[in-house]
Amino acid sequence: MKIFFETEHLLIRQFKIEDATSLYKNHLEEKVKKWFSNESYADIDEAIEAIEFYRDCVDKNRLPFVLAVQLKENEELIGDTGISEVEESDNEVEIGYQISDKYCGKGYATEVLKAMTEFSFNELEAKVIYGRVVHGNCASARVLEKCGYSFVNEEFGAEDDNGMLVYKKVKK
Repeated sequence: MKIFFETEHLLIRQFKIEDATSLYKNHLEEKVKKWFSNESYADIDEAIEAIEFYRDCVDKNRLPFVLAVQLKENEELIGDTGISEVEESDNEVEIGYQISDKYCGKGYATEVLKAMTEFSFNELEAKVIYGRVVHGNCASARVLEKCGYSFVNEEFGAEDDNGMLVYKKVKK
């Protein structure tokens, strides 16, 4: 198991196939369906396929670069984080993070976002990182703001789109 970095409470590591059940269950939660409607898996096999894809990307140091978020105290997989490309933009990426309901409100999202932001700037050579939040997801917007991201604008476009709040952080 390759650990990329750790925080006070979390290990941020490469996914392993054994994470499939936890990943699947985490992405079945109502808040994931609400805020990340295209991010749940049909079944465990689809979660395994996702993990294999994430592992391959990480092994080849290419985007999307998605990692598991594990709680140190009990070694439970409590979420995931990653960056993906921004079309037609060199050294600009979009960051994402998800923490299971059971562990929300404990500061873990802020902890992982701060660390993943630094990792993306320092190790993955990002120059600009965007965070996009579905309009109404106030908790996630607060996490971005706590981590030094600045509000840029709102985006609309998809048929079922309630709008996205776009935040940005530039490497200093």
